[in-house]
Amino acid sequence: QVQLVESGGGLVQAGGSLRLSCVASGRTFSSSAMGWFRQAPGKEREFLAGITWSGNTLYADSVKGRFTISRDNAKNTVDLQMNSLKYEDTAVYYCATVYRPGVIFPAAPGLVDYWGQGTQVTVSS
Repeated sequence: QVQLVESGGGLVQAGGSLRLSCVASGRTFSSSAMGWFRQAPGKEREFLAGITWSGNTLYADSVKGRFTISRDNAKNTVDLQMNSLKYEDTAVYYCATVYRPGVIFPAAPGLVDYWGQGTQVTVSS
């Protein structure tokens, strides 16, 4: 079993920045791929960024160049630095992880083994 706890959400003006953090516990962190998703009201959960245990990354086109994912295997954390935030970035943001063999990135909801509880990000226009 894995527990993921997000933090760092809040209210920010358009053009501003936020840094989300996710702490993992309960299972070997360094062997897992991690990712961030978001879900806005009335929309499906959307993949944003993923990172392998060795640091390879993958980004959705909607956030490429604005968001940066990173991880610290010693601290069991994965962060999402969000810059140049837009009103349409408003959503609940979720940390996710996958352990199953053969999955490089948790790049879709169906590839995720564990979810965090989510943290709200609100961008005011």
